[in-house]
Amino acid sequence: MYGFIRSLLFRLPPELAHNVALKSLDLFEKLGLAQRLSPSVSATPVTAMGLTFPNPVGLAAGLDKNADHVDALGALGFGFIEVGTVTPLAQPGNPKPRMFRLPEHKAIINRMGFNNDGLDHMLARIDRMTYKGILGINVGKNAVTPVDQAESDYRKGIAAVYSRADYITVNVSSPNTPGLRDLQFGDPLLRLLEAIKDEQSKLHGCHGRYVPVAVKIAPDMDDDGIRFVAEALKNTGMDGVIATNTTVSRDAVAGHPLAAEAGGLSGEPVREPSLRVVRGLHAELGSAMPIIGVGGIMDGASAREKIEAGATLVQIYTGFIYRGPEIIAEAIRAIEAGRD
Repeated sequence: MYGFIRSLLFRLPPELAHNVALKSLDLFEKLGLAQRLSPSVSATPVTAMGLTFPNPVGLAAGLDKNADHVDALGALGFGFIEVGTVTPLAQPGNPKPRMFRLPEHKAIINRMGFNNDGLDHMLARIDRMTYKGILGINVGKNAVTPVDQAESDYRKGIAAVYSRADYITVNVSSPNTPGLRDLQFGDPLLRLLEAIKDEQSKLHGCHGRYVPVAVKIAPDMDDDGIRFVAEALKNTGMDGVIATNTTVSRDAVAGHPLAAEAGGLSGEPVREPSLRVVRGLHAELGSAMPIIGVGGIMDGASAREKIEAGATLVQIYTGFIYRGPEIIAEAIRAIEAGRD
């Protein structure tokens, strides 16, 4: 069924198709039909970051930037939903067109630029949702905020969403906000992580509730970079790490007419780079911190290999666009089969 739907959606420009698909899913959910779009799955609980996830397969941030579609997406069987990236102030993102399909490579290039309606809109949407599952909220900095003042935006984001989130993700790895990835390395990373932990500690005291914080990193780092990031995360007491965001490399799609488009490349081409980072992080972190593996999960086998590489949970984005809801159950079954 989804193959037919996808053929229709792929006749539309990518960003328009994205919005049409989500609004259609909302309608299905209101009619009580959303659950029929995805094969039923048995509960396969996983504990990570002090939370119990009903199954290990989640939706990555970026698909539902404003938490406008959580109820519909939550009805499809995901073990958790991550919304955002949200910034303190609403911003339009980069000029259109800013999303491109590469079907031959099962890939997408996007340079959305954290387009979102801001914290106030997201919080209002979350307060109206009926979804009762685990909700992660991904926070970032506004494009107009200088990198050396990014700490302020992250503190604002964490403080605003703290009471609504089951966990919070700090996004320092999008390639589409100038200078953002500079926060992944050296003293800027250490200062930011220390500020995040300070804010988390204050909020824990105020709310009487501990909300774990994960950091989302890029696949475009060498072994020394992976070791540095792992050590920084461990030493500052982060609760988890999400590996990885999109890649700026075009090696896997060289020669494609769209390869020169700026932005992050996701889908099948990032499968191996992401897997390399997951393995590297696991080698450094061991059981000290859960890893959420994301990037190039296009079927059950690629979900299972993330777990075998050291991830505790996985997230899907581009695979969901290309495969539809069936990939959720397929990934869950493959992961469970690997644990038997």
